Amino acid sequence: MISSSSSLRERIAFGQKRRQVLRRSDQAEWDAKKRKHDPVDIIRATNRERIPQLVPIKMARMSASPFGFFRGSVSLMATDLSAMQSTGIMAQICGDAHVRNLGAYAGPDGRLIFDLNDFDETIRAPWEWDLKRLAASLVLAGREARNRDRQCREAVLMCARTYRNKMREFSLMACVEVAKYRIHRQFLGRLCSSVLQRAERATPAHSLVKLTTTRGGSRVFRERKPMLMHPPRSKAREVLQSLEKYRGTLSPSSQHLLNFYRPVDVAFKIVGTGSVGTHDYVILHFAGDGTSDPMFLQVKEAVQSAYAPYVKSPETIMHQGERVVHGQRLMQFQSDILLGWTSLAQGEYLVRQLSDHKSAIQDDDLQGSGLTEYAITCGAVLARGHARSGDPAVIAGYLGTNDRWDKALAKFAVVYADQTTKDYEIFKKAIRSGKIPAGQAYL
Repeated sequence: MISSSSSLRERIAFGQKRRQVLRRSDQAEWDAKKRKHDPVDIIRATNRERIPQLVPIKMARMSASPFGFFRGSVSLMATDLSAMQSTGIMAQICGDAHVRNLGAYAGPDGRLIFDLNDFDETIRAPWEWDLKRLAASLVLAGREARNRDRQCREAVLMCARTYRNKMREFSLMACVEVAKYRIHRQFLGRLCSSVLQRAERATPAHSLVKLTTTRGGSRVFRERKPMLMHPPRSKAREVLQSLEKYRGTLSPSSQHLLNFYRPVDVAFKIVGTGSVGTHDYVILHFAGDGTSDPMFLQVKEAVQSAYAPYVKSPETIMHQGERVVHGQRLMQFQSDILLGWTSLAQGEYLVRQLSDHKSAIQDDDLQGSGLTEYAITCGAVLARGHARSGDPAVIAGYLGTNDRWDKALAKFAVVYADQTTKDYEIFKKAIRSGKIPAGQAYL
């Protein structure tokens, strides 16, 4: 790879030269006949690393639709992408950049931010892997919202064009300005503004009403098994003890903030689709001795990225909670002030605030022009994340100024979405035969 100290012209030229390794038009290619793995085997292998009693819940959520299957099978797409030719241009990737993994949250200054918000799979890898996963998700989510394939393809084209144009813009900016760049309001549009409005209502006080009840004069989590339940007391003590290690990963100012809060209750919580089956705990805190200032921390198990077997990166051997934090801080404009990591028993964990002004796009938002509007925002957000963590001049050099890349990505997105739908049908057949256990989704 070229040095970051090389001139702008040299870095752009290097990116252009990478087209000899993988032509832009070849980014469209997907050939299922070259697959050397069974999608059901990949899913079953992933399940072996999950809590057995919770696997049927995850499988049930994945069986809801092709997009639900896609959300829960990142390991399958990681295997597919690893078998394809790549540009070799590396950046920190989100790893699971689908449409539901962008959303709003509160920044350290209290202002609401729209950005990538899930980094369980983050790792240093070819930048285009993120774009291919995002593009396929636009088609799958678009179809689920009853859009025609023509509309879905147009949305991907606009996403790719926006990414390409923004990367070109970032390549010409001062590096410090790229690091400070905030997505402008014209890229957020009506839909993302509605996400921000919903996020304004998603406060710790709202979570207090939603998740807790009063028992014996104290606030505790309201059990809703298996979605939310109290662990054994010995496990709860272990979770609370892990907070001491977590404190050491925070800045002095964040440690000072944490000093004002005391933990009062611990629960085990099931979240998302891809994360179902991992250990996930939530801790209710209150400031002082009152109940008017609640704060929720999530202690979430961090396992190796699905891409780890396919890349050479020190992130594959580092503390996995630290890997997630490292990737999140690299890619996000601003991150949770209480973001850190810890260890618990034999596992490695990410720690962050739970539902602090967080909100995501809804399926109905993606109908018609809403899908294209949202795709434009996604393209801008992902370009900013890759520009912060990679070399925007090299990526911009590869992409160029015509629409060859845009068309290739749109073609890949439709073809791979078709493949996902076929895999989904195979997956449902495996459920019906009993090869894969599926229970109630508990949505």
